[in-house]
Amino acid sequence: MSSEFVLNKLDITDNDIKKLRSYRLSSLRTQMELNNIDACILSDAVNIRYATDARNMQIFTSRNSPSRYLILTNNKSILFEFKGCEHLSDHLSTIDEIRTSSTASFVASGHNIKIKEKEWVKDISNTLINLIGVKKTIGLERMNAAIGIGLQENGFKVVDAQLPIELARSIKSDEEIICIKNSLIATENAICELKESLMPGISENQLWSIFYKSIIEQDGDYCETRLLSSGEKTNPWFQETGKKIINQNELVAFDTDVVGCYGYYSDFSRTFHSGPDDPTKTQKELYNIAKDQVEHNINIIKEGMSFKEYSEKAWNIPDKYRANRYYLSAHGCGMTGEYPYLYHKNDYQESGYDGIIKNNMTLCVESYIGEKDGKEGVKLEQQILVKKNEIEILSKFPFEKKFLN
Repeated sequence: MSSEFVLNKLDITDNDIKKLRSYRLSSLRTQMELNNIDACILSDAVNIRYATDARNMQIFTSRNSPSRYLILTNNKSILFEFKGCEHLSDHLSTIDEIRTSSTASFVASGHNIKIKEKEWVKDISNTLINLIGVKKTIGLERMNAAIGIGLQENGFKVVDAQLPIELARSIKSDEEIICIKNSLIATENAICELKESLMPGISENQLWSIFYKSIIEQDGDYCETRLLSSGEKTNPWFQETGKKIINQNELVAFDTDVVGCYGYYSDFSRTFHSGPDDPTKTQKELYNIAKDQVEHNINIIKEGMSFKEYSEKAWNIPDKYRANRYYLSAHGCGMTGEYPYLYHKNDYQESGYDGIIKNNMTLCVESYIGEKDGKEGVKLEQQILVKKNEIEILSKFPFEKKFLN
């Protein structure tokens, strides 16, 4: 690994982890109470981990839902764990009881799916009645339509669980911030390995695999996307990593999107140059414009600012780059990308919503600069922490000096 930029992880104790778990569970229950929700049934693996810190087959169980789910009330937490995995969460004080889940999916049930769904609803309804009584409000997420309908037919009021979950997740405890920083440190060290390996002749897939290997070796979970592209594939953005060979003097743009250490997201973007020559004037121009956008928008953010005020003051994208702009100006970041979304001024009327930027929110400030039908583009992004009197930049990996004016 390059000695140019290597960071050591911060200390976090077992007591810190206990406090983190207690804070997250308490925050979610507080939001449930504020929104008059008597119980939540969570099936998104990230949200189950947020509430309990139980980690198991996160991608598989999110795709095959409901196969692993959590019932949470104001005083009870029951994890329905995938069959054969019940022992994995025995040590967690955030879980009062572990039961074996029942997978109500077509893959698991075939043409008996309707029967399976009715059995699932009956079992969960009986559990809920024993926990909270009849005719109560249930927050539900990522479930089959028939399950929601069945719970309503059994007398429950069904609402969306996203609201309390996202509001709880948006404000970080001190222990969460340490975990986020450690996740970023691991990702930045992995980027060092990626950058050392970047040279003309290597494929995007090969370069990507070096990064991913380092993430796993440092106990990260997985990458949510495959956003490493080079040359003409950098414009427009969102072209996935592939077999393309990186040629001489191309831009190589990269978005980390890592669900990393302790399950926390490290999300920042950098653009490199493959060499051997210096970047061209056009490449430098794209880079510096993207950097200006990110830095301007970080500088206007402050605690207490409304989302609408942020959009009004955010950097105005020049006309020739507007068509290919990144769809957001900034977004929340915790265990994945999350609430809030902050929109560009020109997009606020159609897509925006209001709210307040609060202390201990972690945000990612975005930029993509590339002309429509242009040859290349630059992706930059910084992850930040909002404090009462300042903004702390959490992503420490430096911008590329060879691009800077």
